[in-house]
Amino acid sequence: MPLNWFKKKRDQKTPPEGTASLDAQASTVPAEVVADGALHEPAASSDPTRGEGAANETESPERVSPKASAADGVPVEKKGGGLFARLKSGLTKTRKILTTDIDDLFLGKKGVDDDMLEELEALLITADMGVQTTMDLMEKITGKRSRIAGARELKTVLKEEILAYFDALPVPPPKPSGKPHVVMVVGVNGVGKTTTIGKLAAHEARKGKKVLIAAADTFRAAAIEQIAIWAERAGADMVRHKDHADPAAVAYDGIDAAISRGADTVYVDTAGRLHTKVNLMEEIKKIHRTLTKRLPDAPHEVLLVLDATTGQNALSQARMFNEALGVTGIVLTKLDGTAKGGIVVSICSSLNIPLKYIGVGESVEDLQAFDPKQFVEALF
Repeated sequence: MPLNWFKKKRDQKTPPEGTASLDAQASTVPAEVVADGALHEPAASSDPTRGEGAANETESPERVSPKASAADGVPVEKKGGGLFARLKSGLTKTRKILTTDIDDLFLGKKGVDDDMLEELEALLITADMGVQTTMDLMEKITGKRSRIAGARELKTVLKEEILAYFDALPVPPPKPSGKPHVVMVVGVNGVGKTTTIGKLAAHEARKGKKVLIAAADTFRAAAIEQIAIWAERAGADMVRHKDHADPAAVAYDGIDAAISRGADTVYVDTAGRLHTKVNLMEEIKKIHRTLTKRLPDAPHEVLLVLDATTGQNALSQARMFNEALGVTGIVLTKLDGTAKGGIVVSICSSLNIPLKYIGVGESVEDLQAFDPKQFVEALF
């Protein structure tokens, strides 16, 4: 079926994906607080002078007393609710589109007609499913229209087709038995790489693993100090050089230190960079080559951190980083109610890269392993 709605809107579209400014890619990271030993996301600066790859990714954690309260103007850790409840809360925008709005399609109607399909097409694009994914879904739904008598049946078909995208993703290979397991973390400015590393390190430390962080973001002012605080809170070792040192040298020394100290996992922090800048992407390739030089099978993982609030631009970023580095997994942050969850489906269906973690809130527990079935249930 032709994308009628999309064709009507095409001439009114904003500049094509991949041309958004860095300011458009970056968004505010919630304030963080440590309560009862948990890690929270730090606050992001609203400084409009953010640059392309140097001293601009503003994730500045500060020490906050565990006794801080809402009365002090500091958010305290959320209690209760469970991961599924927090996931549903984070997908509020998308769930409205895929529940209430789909229910409205069937008001006064029995079965599916062409007008309804056109309206559904618009809803899926509005939910950030992306044009190609929407076209694929509409083709499958059209083929099953005879079995769709109402909103419930339509939602069931949508769930089945969305789950099929996740089921088709490659299964990540098992972790190598040797140590250390090296994870390189990359992404553009402001997506939350530093906080993500802090949370992942905390998760590993709670499993009894010995963690080391290589502070290879040497260009951003205060970046080393910020990652040092995360390392301390996670109980992780850290390797650091002076500001503006060669990031590849920090990565190399990080592997050296991990081997000598018997670390289980190494997280290599990298400077945020605009994915469309060739010189910056070449530099991150150098870090990748250096890790391989020191440890032949490293890095074992290349995690790309994406900001869910940037919508389809996140898909453009993922393509560029994957071409440069061979991304093995994606971390989608800020899926906390301000983003549309359809971008998750769009990324997985378009790139065939496993989505490993999603961030649905501020605390370390809110960075959770991606569960496709739980995610789809939370969508509807």
